[in-house]
Amino acid sequence: MTEMILRKLNDSKAFRWMALIIVSFTMMCGYFITDIMAPLEDLLMRAYSWTSTEYGFFSGAYGWFNVIFLMLILGGIILDKMGVRFTGLMACALMVAGTLIKAYAVSRYFPIGEDTVAGYKWQVAIAGLGFATFGMGVEIAGITVSKIIVKWFTGHELALAMGLQVALARVGTACALFFSLPLAKHFDEVSAPVWIGAVALCIGAIAFLVYGVMDRKLDASVAAADRGKEPEEGFRLSDIKLIVTNKGFWLIAILCVLFYSGVFPFLKFATKLMIYKYGVAENLAGSIPGLLPFGTILLTPLFGSLYDRVGKGATLMLIGSVMLTLVHVLFALPVGNVWWFATSVMILLGIAFSLVPSAMWPSVAKIIPQKQLGTAFSLIFYVQNWGLMGVPMLIGWLIDRYARLPGEELAYDYTAPMSAFALFGLLAILFSLWLKAEDRKKSYGLERPNIRK
Repeated sequence: MTEMILRKLNDSKAFRWMALIIVSFTMMCGYFITDIMAPLEDLLMRAYSWTSTEYGFFSGAYGWFNVIFLMLILGGIILDKMGVRFTGLMACALMVAGTLIKAYAVSRYFPIGEDTVAGYKWQVAIAGLGFATFGMGVEIAGITVSKIIVKWFTGHELALAMGLQVALARVGTACALFFSLPLAKHFDEVSAPVWIGAVALCIGAIAFLVYGVMDRKLDASVAAADRGKEPEEGFRLSDIKLIVTNKGFWLIAILCVLFYSGVFPFLKFATKLMIYKYGVAENLAGSIPGLLPFGTILLTPLFGSLYDRVGKGATLMLIGSVMLTLVHVLFALPVGNVWWFATSVMILLGIAFSLVPSAMWPSVAKIIPQKQLGTAFSLIFYVQNWGLMGVPMLIGWLIDRYARLPGEELAYDYTAPMSAFALFGLLAILFSLWLKAEDRKKSYGLERPNIRK
């Protein structure tokens, strides 16, 4: 009886797509805040005398709590034990709180002094604290939304649904890259776009409350059908051992951290790259990296639908990793230092950025049982956060140490930092090939379609 009701609710397109749109809107608001400071690096240097190393330290703060205090893993366990409604609302509260702290830290009202924390300005440390709190919330929200999509779309358009969620999240990234710097200059206030993002995030939290009503009704209908039956075995802490001893899980987790280390940290520094290597005007420099999310809006659902109907998930991840490597090699070479070349390469990165996520996240559901998915996603996000924490710090140090050219005027040679990004892409290729071979051996079904005939 339970299976019949679940199938009936899942077969209601209006119901499941409405749920997808609501939770995707919440994530879109979250990703707007994630990248809201990316175009402001140069402005922070001029307004508050931040260095690239300090900016890298701040950007890496995103993963502090997730990595050091294992909050992402704890969040996954809470998700599997407490459910999506409780965990999602908790994540929204953390996102809002962290955003408010960060906005205050980079505002004109924050008292600027000579005090330092671990060698960094007090302002940088407090801004990092806010970003770390936000990062904890948005990552837990990410695994929650991933589990929600698996709940509604297993046996249906799973990869397409995940692709559309990623696409809407990229709308948030695009808006941040396009509008953050113009907003800061219009209001003559570095923190202005962050305060605006905080308001948007509050609206996203209200949207998740609406989803909670839908989810409660679904659970009530399933409980009514299951009355008098033995309850299904739920998640146990011992299930973590089953996840971490799964070789396929580790291959996809390491591929995830390598691939995303070549994309998200790159976006943190891309606006400045456009200004100093490709000669793009400061007001327009964020628009070229902003093209990347717009490409994924169209292509991620397209590649997700291809995976649903044709399969070839492992192959899509391999192709995307090859393209990522090529992009960063082109950015590292001292050629084509004009805006149209940078735009072309950024479009290529957008295609790669569509290929891998559209296949990666649905593939996790083929490797890990659904009752363990929350914890599995959280472990993958945990591994990913090592990259999101460490890589911006590494790139900021490389820019100050090897890219900054001597002289009074600001000038940079980006060969060293872009070569580091290219190395992540090369390693991603190797792990994509390994995952493809493991799929042939273990028959995970990564090359098979998601839609059941």
